Amino acid sequence: MDLDLIKDILSWILFAAGGIAVVAGAVGLVRFPDFYTRLHGAGVTDTAGAELILFAMMLQAPNWLVVMKLVFISFFLFLTSPVATHAVAHAAWVGGVRPMLGKDLKRAGDE
Repeated sequence: MDLDLIKDILSWILFAAGGIAVVAGAVGLVRFPDFYTRLHGAGVTDTAGAELILFAMMLQAPNWLVVMKLVFISFFLFLTSPVATHAVAHAAWVGGVRPMLGKDLKRAGDE
């Protein structure tokens, strides 16, 4: 097989996996019952989806300068996305937003 064909196949697999992660996170934002579970859906979209798409873009990059820029963006997202998600969750907790537990969570699932 040609090296370009292998890179194209691998990048499309990564694009598809990243797209699936983004769609799963978007569905989670709509379907999950409370703030904290929705925040988890947003974190999946931000971390997994974006990283997979960036890796696919690295395979399609025309030169090493573009690859290095994408590596820096990926590294920045990898470090800051979970920290931002945690900061938002902590601010909600301090602000008095409590997670749904027990009967409330079961009732929200029935709706």
